[in-house]
Amino acid sequence: MNNRAGSFLWNLRQLSTLVPTGRTVRLYPLAFCRPNIAYSNWNQRNLLNTFGNKMHSSTRSLFQDALIFKSEGDGCQTKGISTATVFTVDKLLCPRRLSFDSKHFLVSVNELKKSFHQEASDEDVLTKRRKPALISSRKLSQECNSLSDVLDIFSKAPTFPSSNYFSAMWTIAKRMSEDQKRFEKQLMFNHPAFNQLCEHVMREAKIMYFDNLLFSLHAIVKLGIPQNTLLVQTLLRVVQERINECDEKCLSVLSTILNTMEPCKNVDVLLAGLRMLVDEQVWKIKHVFTLQTVMRSIGKDAPIGLKRKLEMKALKELDQFSVLNCQHMFEVLAAMNHRSIILLNECSKRVTSNIHGCPFKILINILQSCRDLQYINIDLFKGIADYVATTFDIWKLKKVLFLLILFENFGFRPVGLMDLFIKKAADEPGFLNVKSLVGILNVYSSLNHFYKCQTHEFLEVMASALTGSLHHISSENLLNAVCSFCWMNYFPLALINQLLQKDIIDDLLTSGDVERNVHRLHVVAACLKLDDAPCHKDLDLVLPQLPPTTFCPQPKVAAALSDLLGEGCFSQSVQLPHNYFIDFEIRMDANQSQVLPFSDVDVVTSTDIQRVAVLCVPKSAYCLDSTHPKGYLAMKMRHLKIMGFHVILVNNWEVEKLEMKDAVAFLKTKIYSPKALSSADIHLQSTC
Repeated sequence: MNNRAGSFLWNLRQLSTLVPTGRTVRLYPLAFCRPNIAYSNWNQRNLLNTFGNKMHSSTRSLFQDALIFKSEGDGCQTKGISTATVFTVDKLLCPRRLSFDSKHFLVSVNELKKSFHQEASDEDVLTKRRKPALISSRKLSQECNSLSDVLDIFSKAPTFPSSNYFSAMWTIAKRMSEDQKRFEKQLMFNHPAFNQLCEHVMREAKIMYFDNLLFSLHAIVKLGIPQNTLLVQTLLRVVQERINECDEKCLSVLSTILNTMEPCKNVDVLLAGLRMLVDEQVWKIKHVFTLQTVMRSIGKDAPIGLKRKLEMKALKELDQFSVLNCQHMFEVLAAMNHRSIILLNECSKRVTSNIHGCPFKILINILQSCRDLQYINIDLFKGIADYVATTFDIWKLKKVLFLLILFENFGFRPVGLMDLFIKKAADEPGFLNVKSLVGILNVYSSLNHFYKCQTHEFLEVMASALTGSLHHISSENLLNAVCSFCWMNYFPLALINQLLQKDIIDDLLTSGDVERNVHRLHVVAACLKLDDAPCHKDLDLVLPQLPPTTFCPQPKVAAALSDLLGEGCFSQSVQLPHNYFIDFEIRMDANQSQVLPFSDVDVVTSTDIQRVAVLCVPKSAYCLDSTHPKGYLAMKMRHLKIMGFHVILVNNWEVEKLEMKDAVAFLKTKIYSPKALSSADIHLQSTC
């Protein structure tokens, strides 16, 4: 009996010497241990083999649970506890092999193996209960209907990586309306598990996969978590440290994130790092979508060398561009402020040839980008205008108005589309608010567009709609509307009377863009005096003086007129009442067959003298790709005729292309009437 007890106690002491040398590691609820010394591939069978081989190895396996041995017949059982213990067995601690008295305390190796197999299965059950199953963001977004549902699942059984929860919440939020999204975000911020989730993400940032890190940052930013929070700034710093782990997919996600975020120190540093990374890896980018995302994010202030390198890469991949890629290329180039004519021309051809079915939003984005890049393509503009005119009935009038406003920025006059809009607006004026009315009037007056007999009806409808909102319209909008009406030679009395109220005039002269307001008030005053306005002919508005007009000398035209008419037969840079000025003034007889010597007395006293105003006009004074004068030039010509002038328009760009001899012949055909050309030739020959 004493031998049995002694043998058992010795073996128990040897076993107890193993326990203090182990490390007890807390099991974290995120399915991983810190420090990372626990190996999941441990198998109890290895332990049995080790015992069978009498512990020849110097280091033994890791136990996932401490084993408490107790005697129950001929077997040993284990009982799991909540710590993992690492046993290190060394020959120095175990100078001789464990042995059991074969006579008094015989334990069968096979029975021991059997017992350990049974306990191993118990350990698997306990492990499964303790470690929650991993769940993907897609599954979370499918199972949950709100952001709070995701946080509830996290609070019950958190899993690694925590980025999945934020990604799932952003996926769910995208399915919501704006009001619902706003309400759900407030609930998310107030949820008790939200702060815990943020702490988990910050703790895992350095060990999770880099794409998970970027997806979580993207979701966090999109969910509206403030950028100056510790969570966002921590993730930005970690992304900076790990930016060299970027592959093409991560490059695309990172570019999208930077597009969304406001400038700050960490964002600026990260953007600089992204530019360096793109500069190195641009030729390795395989997908057009990634290329365009990167181009959009590098910023308008990126080095010109990087912009050109990206442009060359885009040109190299041009054959791989889909129609959608071509449509987005305009916005991409505008985002990086790079005007690549070759790219824009090629994409314009693809867009124009595949215009049918193009969403209206993309059409708007294309025109806005062309405006920002100062890129003009007549075929593209005509293609868009014709497509919208063809499908006019499916679009809301407000959308078409927005399109027309963009066309007006280019000076492009889509006649067919504008005619359709006039008829529709005259039939359905109810959709128009004050802002829309002012916008419509500005477009049609600026482009000087009239539609047959329906123009007067259209203007009456516009005036009636504005009169109904007279007490709600701002002073500046009222001035803009009345000025547009005056450009089109239409004078609504109610609006004009309201505009000429002293408090309205004082407000316009003291607030807003005062210089612009003064100029428009001068235009209104000139129209009321010169045109066929039904009232206010004796109006005497006291307005500040306009800044002096900048005269643009026209030396080639002046030289050609000298050769054609001789010195003293024309006057240059003539200032007229109502702030008008003309480049050259010529006096001719009533038949426009003979040029008369210049004399102020003759102009005043003689009724047989025809005053001729020669206006040197730039391309910008006409509608795009036409000789149709814009609104201000048309009004000026109308007023000059009322003042008694015959108006001649000389296109600057045409004269500049001509030799002097050809320029003289060109002006001759402009000045003299066709019937007087032969007699003028005789007169010119006699004076030479």
